[in-house]
Amino acid sequence: MLLAIDVGNTNIVFGLFERETLVHQFRIETIRGRTSDEYSVLFYALLGLHRIEPKRIAAAIVASVVPPLTEPMVALVKTSFHLDAKVVSPEMETGMPVLYENPHEVGADRIVNAIAAYDRVKAGCIVVDFGTATTFDCVSPKGEYLGGTISPGIQISADALFARASKLPRVELAKPAHVVGRNTVHSMQSGIVYGYVGLVDGLVERLSAELNFPVEVIATGGLAKLIAPLTRTVAHVDDELTLRGLYLIHQRITA
Repeated sequence: MLLAIDVGNTNIVFGLFERETLVHQFRIETIRGRTSDEYSVLFYALLGLHRIEPKRIAAAIVASVVPPLTEPMVALVKTSFHLDAKVVSPEMETGMPVLYENPHEVGADRIVNAIAAYDRVKAGCIVVDFGTATTFDCVSPKGEYLGGTISPGIQISADALFARASKLPRVELAKPAHVVGRNTVHSMQSGIVYGYVGLVDGLVERLSAELNFPVEVIATGGLAKLIAPLTRTVAHVDDELTLRGLYLIHQRITA
């Protein structure tokens, strides 16, 4: 089995691949103060819950956008499974040229997503990742990473509204029945959800016009299933995109 670890600002996702099939994935909260031992206990508990023998894990790869947790994840793999984890970095030969001005500034998750998206459509594409930040990453028809945009995530934006507007309540992020809200909760839901739908469509259309080649638009991330179906530009939703990208990179660097 291959263990793929995606360390994000909000969650850490562990994926287990049996050959090319993602057979299990686990999600835990990202807490920067936790040690590798604490994460090991949590991960072992998840393996036990699903009756997975730890000895079945034969390799590991990590993508992290949280530098203080990169080494703890590597240490988790080393101490728990006696393996040296591969860590996605700008120096790694992923098979995708990165045309950013400074490749070291690109988050590992953005490259991983781009690789998985291009492998899926084999054409120019835009990946919209609804994470802590909402990122839009552009890939050329030749499979080159071109760059993109970074926006505040929908949850961050909503939390700022709840915190700064004292008379507004905290509401569930859900699709309202109508765009025109008839009460405060529905008005807020409409503004947050459809406001973000407008952001996605507006940015995708501007990116597409500037790229000047046909693109497939793929969404991933926690809130993709809420926002993407309401847009006119997103064609696909893939919850497994980042883990799939990690699998592809591991296959390439170990071939």
